[in-house]
Amino acid sequence: MGVSQAIRNRFRRILQRPGTTVDLAPLRDRLADIEDKEAALTELDDAGLTERAGDATDVADICAIGREAARRAIGERPYDVQMLGAMALLHGTVAEMATGEGKTLTAAIAAFGHVRRGDGPVHILTVNDYLARRDAEWMKPIYDLLGLQVGWVTEASTPQERREAYAADVTYVSVSEAGFDFLRDQLVTDVADRVQTELRTAIVDEADSILIDEARVPLVLAGAVTSEQDPVHSAAALVRGLRRGTHFTVADDGRSVAFTGKGLAALEEELGGVDLYDTEHVEQLTSLNLALHARALLKRDVDYLVRDGKVELIDEFRGRVAQRRRWPDGLQAAVEAKEGLDASAEGEVLGTITVQAFVLLYAKICGMTATAVLVGDQLREFFKLEVTVIPPNTPNIREDQADRVYATQAEKDENLVAEIIAQHDTGRPVLVGTLDVKESERLAAALSEAEVPYVVLNAKNDAEEAAIIAEAGAHGAVTVSTQMAGRGVDIRLGGSDGADRDRVAELGGLFVIGFGRNDSRRVDDQLRGRAGRQGDPGGSVFFVSLEDELIVRHAGDVIPPSPEMTADGLVTDKAALYAVEHAQRVAEGVNFEIHRNTWRYSVVTEQQRQALAERRERLLTSEIAAVMLTEKFPDKCAEIDPEVLSQAARSIALYHLDRLWAAHLAELTEVREGVHLRALGRLDPLDEFHRSAVPAFTNLMPEIEARTTATFADTDLSEGWAPDRADVARPSATWTYLVHDNPFGSELDRLISAVARRMGGRG
Repeated sequence: MGVSQAIRNRFRRILQRPGTTVDLAPLRDRLADIEDKEAALTELDDAGLTERAGDATDVADICAIGREAARRAIGERPYDVQMLGAMALLHGTVAEMATGEGKTLTAAIAAFGHVRRGDGPVHILTVNDYLARRDAEWMKPIYDLLGLQVGWVTEASTPQERREAYAADVTYVSVSEAGFDFLRDQLVTDVADRVQTELRTAIVDEADSILIDEARVPLVLAGAVTSEQDPVHSAAALVRGLRRGTHFTVADDGRSVAFTGKGLAALEEELGGVDLYDTEHVEQLTSLNLALHARALLKRDVDYLVRDGKVELIDEFRGRVAQRRRWPDGLQAAVEAKEGLDASAEGEVLGTITVQAFVLLYAKICGMTATAVLVGDQLREFFKLEVTVIPPNTPNIREDQADRVYATQAEKDENLVAEIIAQHDTGRPVLVGTLDVKESERLAAALSEAEVPYVVLNAKNDAEEAAIIAEAGAHGAVTVSTQMAGRGVDIRLGGSDGADRDRVAELGGLFVIGFGRNDSRRVDDQLRGRAGRQGDPGGSVFFVSLEDELIVRHAGDVIPPSPEMTADGLVTDKAALYAVEHAQRVAEGVNFEIHRNTWRYSVVTEQQRQALAERRERLLTSEIAAVMLTEKFPDKCAEIDPEVLSQAARSIALYHLDRLWAAHLAELTEVREGVHLRALGRLDPLDEFHRSAVPAFTNLMPEIEARTTATFADTDLSEGWAPDRADVARPSATWTYLVHDNPFGSELDRLISAVARRMGGRG
């Protein structure tokens, strides 16, 4: 690298410019050393290689031994770029590696290195259970040869299976399962009941998805109770008969909804002439607002689907069902009521932590993904992680066409179907990425009418995803998929067996079509990246309309009123084409601010959780509770067997700590829900949240001690102590909340604000 380039790189890093990446030169310099060491390793038998693996600490040794182990164990010799990727992970960065470049094997070698350098155990955090088990089983022969134990955890794993998996040197587990196990371990009353070991090193697969897209998602551990059917069902029935524009209005951005005066009057009359703004009807008004939100803003087969009598949320980034995810604040029950279903278990929150806060508990973090540079600033801001861009093993020859922008959605659909037919007639495989389930089914209907054979992959049949994706590169295949990020399966030209590879390559390889732009360029790039893997030919194009929700919401004001276009509706107006790029940049900016804003609110809660966790750990593993009570009640304690006293003191203290923490979380939730109303008084919502949260926690520790003391004083402890089973909220449900924490107030916050304004007007 020339001096001028080095200077430019230095200035980019000093200025913290987007896209700044780690210099690859020092890692490239180690490649020759790795190859030299590899030559000597080929002379060793398997036992000798395993023995050498036990002493490896140098990066070059680690990579050379890992490469030789992979060649012997699974018949794959890692490329130089995979060696670069492994070194990047060992240096604690996020490795950007294109789709199909072998990230799974790269992570295995890096995990081996982290263990041998004393940074184990290593958790490889995946986006779902399927990938956790698949990758662990696939890489197990390599780990065996390297003398390491590997385990995996899925939702179906028993406590003992989890304990054994976490005891291994390397554990593959979805980030949500690892987080839930952490929360459950925080509630044990006996150290032996824990399943996790120390959180030392995390290698994050699909790092941008987990660390950015899902970072603000709270993992929730709850004691489940059944929600009441009413008033949510009666509220759903009442709003079902209201008309948009007459009884309620939806904001232009589609993120908030409010009753009109006529709508409120109609509801009050239907309820027998009540005044919904009277204090006694506050809960009823809240239920009606939630029911309206569910009806007007949440769309079936877009935001959720109904399957087997349950509402299942759709992950907006992956287009698949989001396991154990629900809406907070009663909105879940409102959607269930809208669909005529029984309310599902809700329950008291016993513990919660965001994905971001959980990952930050690891002493060392690194990761890998195909699209990291575009979120380099966020990775640096939230995780202090830099990005290392790893070049592809073979140059990318995919042909990425310019977007085809149409004036209307109908024109976009018509031309997109025509393009699919034209490509299919040649035998070229086509992969279409849609934005939601409804779009995929609309496109499927059009293809059926055109008599084009196809397969659909969306949230309704995501269990078959691996088989469907594996055949997407076959000759003549047409695959319609709702999102492709994190699918975890490569598309090989000619299908899974590669039978028609050359034939498909001659046709130009896999042709990827985007059914509209996503909110994030990264997601678009991940879709494009399904074509052109490992130097294969391929192509991509995105079909967009000026009526697409992304454009209308974020660039409606910059679209020319009469854009220039061709006879078939293809827009050629430069200003209109700019609107597409502008809309996506605005959407990315909004999501960045949402992430930042959510983290600002969660910081204080996480600090409090950590402080309480330290206190709980001391209670669990020492005699401080017994010592405290002995000092306060020396005579009573002298009459109790020391072992019984120790157990009783610990149990009482832990019981009150857990109960008061659950109550504190409920209080913080109430504060968080209503804090934006204080902005109406020109107060900063974050300051107001802190003003409530900090004193509440300050009072928590003395209250735990006071209740512990009171229980000890009032109880006969001759035979020990245990709380009544009815008093104990046992962990019985886990879920994640779907969070859209807008920096200017969430949809519900703004909905409540609108109610407050109307209350002021009626006063």
